[in-house]
Amino acid sequence: MSTKPPFALLLDVDGPIASPVTRDVSPEIIAMFLELSAAGIPVVFNTGRSDDFIKHEVMDPMIAAGMPSALRIHAICEKGATWFTFDSTGAGEVHLDHKLAVPGNFAEEIRQLVGASFSNYMFFDETKRAMVSVEQNLDAIDADYRRAQTQFDEAAMEAMARLGLGVHRHGVARPDTNGATDFRIDPTIISTDIESVALGKDLGAKRAVGLLAADGIFPGSWFTVGDSRTDYAMADWLAVNGHEVSHVDVRPGDGIPSGKTYAILTAADLGLAEEVIHDQAGLAFLRHWHALLGASAS
Repeated sequence: MSTKPPFALLLDVDGPIASPVTRDVSPEIIAMFLELSAAGIPVVFNTGRSDDFIKHEVMDPMIAAGMPSALRIHAICEKGATWFTFDSTGAGEVHLDHKLAVPGNFAEEIRQLVGASFSNYMFFDETKRAMVSVEQNLDAIDADYRRAQTQFDEAAMEAMARLGLGVHRHGVARPDTNGATDFRIDPTIISTDIESVALGKDLGAKRAVGLLAADGIFPGSWFTVGDSRTDYAMADWLAVNGHEVSHVDVRPGDGIPSGKTYAILTAADLGLAEEVIHDQAGLAFLRHWHALLGASAS
């Protein structure tokens, strides 16, 4: 038996859902997820975070808040490299696409690099299964972290070249890798990810559509939600593949790309001030969609 909800939500986690300051998810957002899901709206997470992060910061709070026994939530993690489904009893099997994983010897080199030179500013994320990620320490001053991040990114690129790994950064191949493009370095406002070039929010969108289809769920449209320019890849993939989609940008100050074929929404479209960004904007949109469902039901 198949169902066709009016829309589905495909959400990045850092920024739109989890505060980039505290790194956790507010109880209000957890409550909105439960109410929207209970109303029949599919909620799928599409994040660069690990499955461990989603379990602790999203799944556990949803279960503790009273997740209905019939509800299933899909989480695509590490930009499509891993994925799992959870319900009120906990997490199911974590699937890993091994061919998209960074080699173990490189991960160990980065772990040692962080410990030796950058531990005052960042930590090595031990929970990643396919990517190599470092993240800003909660007590690190932003300006100090930015300087250290630039130095770390350059050191990581040198390590990749030394180990014979092709590397991209911002879409440009490093000359001394002979044009190889196996992996890329992707810095964000609180982290740096080193990952296969095959990973991305577009791969996550593809997995999300497949996971819902396997459940017999075919949404009438999609809302994708993100805080970075790379998050637009979710809506790009959905639009190219024939899905009706609108993208919500909760940090439009970085610049809204031109030439998109779908609607782009910001907090201003809800009548909110420009300074309402990140998880504050994410919560506002969740409340907006919940209110729309209530209006249509009445």
